[in-house]
Amino acid sequence: MPGIPDIEDPLVIHLVKVRKMSARPEVYKCAKCGNVYEKTYTAGECVPFCCGQKTDMLESQTANPDEQKHVPFIEKQNGGVLVKVGKNASHPMEPDHYIVYIEICADGILMRKYLKPGDKPEAFFKTDAKKVIAWELCNKHGLWKYEA
Repeated sequence: MPGIPDIEDPLVIHLVKVRKMSARPEVYKCAKCGNVYEKTYTAGECVPFCCGQKTDMLESQTANPDEQKHVPFIEKQNGGVLVKVGKNASHPMEPDHYIVYIEICADGILMRKYLKPGDKPEAFFKTDAKKVIAWELCNKHGLWKYEA
């Protein structure tokens, strides 16, 4: 459809306005097939179903980026921020274990870059925000968060 970005294109970065700096859509994963769903608007307490069962909400995990390769580490650079998954050693980007996307919240704007196996596990986002929160979704180990 003209004018609608192809979310399969790894160069596409999605922008979403959010109400709170730390707010982000809820992410759910099917324990049976592994499909991931994002709840972009909450009008009630409904939980997505997949494979005939409720999906599990993924909570953002945190850790020391010096010790855990899943933490999205934020480097402020001229004109924006570079987010790397794995500060000291890059996260694998293999067909069975990779980063699905990296996203940031900067001044209430969510920006996301989709990745695929073989890509570098990093993304550059143009922003001059002083406070940035980054998330990444690993296809095996879920959602991870870091604040700078």
